[in-house]
Amino acid sequence: MPLLEVSDLLVAHDPATLARVPVVRADAERRLAAAGDSRGVRLLRSVPVRDGGILDEAAVDARLIAVHTELQRLSQELRIGDRLAELLRPLIAAVRAGHPLPDGRIRVVDVGCGLGFLVRWLAAHDILGDDVDLIGVDLHAALVHEAQRLADAEGLRCRFVHADAFRLDVPATVFVSTGLLHHFRGPDLPAFFAAQAGPDTAAFCHYDIATTALSPIGAWMFHRARMRDPLGRHDGVMSARRAHDDATLLTAASAAAPLVPLVFEPRERSNPFCTTLRPVLGVRPGLVEPFRAGLGRAARRLAGAR
Repeated sequence: MPLLEVSDLLVAHDPATLARVPVVRADAERRLAAAGDSRGVRLLRSVPVRDGGILDEAAVDARLIAVHTELQRLSQELRIGDRLAELLRPLIAAVRAGHPLPDGRIRVVDVGCGLGFLVRWLAAHDILGDDVDLIGVDLHAALVHEAQRLADAEGLRCRFVHADAFRLDVPATVFVSTGLLHHFRGPDLPAFFAAQAGPDTAAFCHYDIATTALSPIGAWMFHRARMRDPLGRHDGVMSARRAHDDATLLTAASAAAPLVPLVFEPRERSNPFCTTLRPVLGVRPGLVEPFRAGLGRAARRLAGAR
């Protein structure tokens, strides 16, 4: 049976216009029931509806903002900003030296940015350079508006856009994400990577949950201890159960040819008690060696497809 996250069922968009479309709660309940997720059904029934049994959009937005606010704490505790910066600094240096930049700007685009913690962290620490534009993109307008509000309140040099990350007015140089890959199933996963293979893309770096025997129980313990909302607790465990293994990610990432797929801290080289998230990367062939050189000793933690 498919594993589902309740939050994925709360909001729907027209794929062509990105306009929000109504979600009938009974339809979402049936999907969860078919997956054998009775707890998910109970959680869904706690979300208010309006006429016609349609999920109340304002209530949904408030709930998701609350859950994503709690998720920020997890990102802070797991040091996601520091860990991404460890890879982005040598990657950006390689891009500057060896990738054509028509307007001289490097654009780092966070796909599915949510409340934009990653982009805001990078902007607050100002570690990538003045020639780097930080852009967060999400299909959920309420999350984007809240992310921009937070960035404005903090006076940060970054911006957030309600859009399709692969159809921006200005192309991305480097795509990043956190906790996004496990949402793509079947052919949608290689299609996600293939969309990043355009000539302007120098690299991507997508962090997601590492698949170990301890991942689901670790997610349960961590979310139980750190998240108050039952929706976040439920979906956090489901995320761990849905995570893709290294081989699946590397195979899917090969759809972004000619970018070279790599995984950092692969399962066989990582400590299952310590590794919570690890990234899959794609790097232009001419940038791979400069990137490795910039990583120094940490380059030993990179692996490619066999």
